[in-house]
Amino acid sequence: MAQTGFGRRYFKAFVSGFFVAVPVTVTVLDRLAYVARVEGASMQPSLNPDGESSPDVVLLNRWSVRNYQVQRGDIVSVLSPKDPQQKIIKRVIGIEGDFIKTLGYKNRYVRVPDGHLWIEGDHHGHSFDSNTFGPRIL
Repeated sequence: MAQTGFGRRYFKAFVSGFFVAVPVTVTVLDRLAYVARVEGASMQPSLNPDGESSPDVVLLNRWSVRNYQVQRGDIVSVLSPKDPQQKIIKRVIGIEGDFIKTLGYKNRYVRVPDGHLWIEGDHHGHSFDSNTFGPRIL
């Protein structure tokens, strides 16, 4: 009889913990950070150094982006201009107001407009980045 009471208490504690943990986790992932998988060669060797055989997993900070605290060298995730259903992960090379020497963009030098970033993959030549599509909106 005592065993049944223990089982019920354990079950109630589990269920109440579950109903607290799930909303907290969803809120954190929605507002503060989220987990993303890095596939492809564009960020090699920093991310995904082994290629397609073992993609890296990263935690991306939503809070900094919402507060416009992105800095040069940060890694960001943006919607792909080629496929808006897909996100691409790149490194911030320039922030608004910076002058960038491009690697094959239509202009050799570009001033990054207000509210935009210049993003590039770490593996030049194997990256769909600002050298292809220009500055990206923050």
